[in-house]
Amino acid sequence: MLRAFPKIRLVLAFLLVVVSTASTLRGAELPPQISDDEFWAMMSDFSEPNGYFRFENFLSNELAYQKVIPVLKKNSRPGGVYIGVGPEQNFTYVVALEPKIAFIIDIRRQNMLEHLMYKALFELAQDRVEFLSLLYARPEPSNLTRNSTCDELFDAYWVTTYNTGRADKTLTDIMQVLLEKHNLPLSLEDQATIGYIYRVFVDSGPALDFSLGGIGAAPDTPNYADLMVATDGAGLKRSYLATEENFQFVKEMERRNLIVPLVGDFSGPKALLAVGQYLREHDATVTAFYTSNVEQYLFQSRRNWRRFYDNVSQLPMDTSSMFIRSVNGAASTRPRLAVNRFDSVLSSMTDLIKAFHDGTIRYYFDVIEMSY
Repeated sequence: MLRAFPKIRLVLAFLLVVVSTASTLRGAELPPQISDDEFWAMMSDFSEPNGYFRFENFLSNELAYQKVIPVLKKNSRPGGVYIGVGPEQNFTYVVALEPKIAFIIDIRRQNMLEHLMYKALFELAQDRVEFLSLLYARPEPSNLTRNSTCDELFDAYWVTTYNTGRADKTLTDIMQVLLEKHNLPLSLEDQATIGYIYRVFVDSGPALDFSLGGIGAAPDTPNYADLMVATDGAGLKRSYLATEENFQFVKEMERRNLIVPLVGDFSGPKALLAVGQYLREHDATVTAFYTSNVEQYLFQSRRNWRRFYDNVSQLPMDTSSMFIRSVNGAASTRPRLAVNRFDSVLSSMTDLIKAFHDGTIRYYFDVIEMSY
């Protein structure tokens, strides 16, 4: 028996090497917090040059964006990775999916800077009431509390007016959070753009809608308040401002630098691929990829949509990974997609990428028909 001990020790040593090697191959887990230096490095190194889109997109115009959340929550587990595009609607999807990290990729650098503005405001505000007071540079209504409903919040802020002095101070505080607290080396042009974005929110208040900074909008275009008090179709409000718990979840992710805004074209050579590499290195899987209606524009080029799906192919995903997209109901023959001008739908990422590689995706219509 005594002679067996050296062999046992050798076996144990071998097993430790195997476990250690396997752990190395899997990669480190996603961090619970990202340092300021790494946060800026990711924004800088993963991003592509500033691109062009004809709308400024200060906010979403997709009133049905919450409809897919019940299915998403049923079919996914917290702790994955969220990828999205555009401004504030991403916060609501983040709350619903509870990812460990979120990447927001938009072709416009202005969108990245808008998310940095939001980041600072989340960190400055203790609760939803103070957040809206800072966002709109308006006094906090005395009848509101942390337990106020979302409808009560916006009803109260509709009848307030902005204060120029408060706006100036808040903008100074925003810059202090970004430049001094987080040491983000924003250029003077970036700082000016953040100031411009903030003034748009202050000037418009809860009435801000998609028509501002664009080429006009339809009469039924929702404003900020509409988007926040919308429901999931079953009467449940799920926006990031619907409850104090929702707000605090996003606030904590922002505090930990876990919502990372990037500049990138979905069909570009860098941003999505860099995110994919980072996720593989950290043994992480994409839970959901919100594309809005970007695919519609990509299909206007013979190459761009193919490049996009090639990029997506490099993302770690599984059978539960979902695309979230906004579609025009008129573009489909299916009654489910013909209800709203902009309807939110889902499709399996793995199924769509398989169809792409099999050659059965040829038109945007084919993508819509794989959605539900």
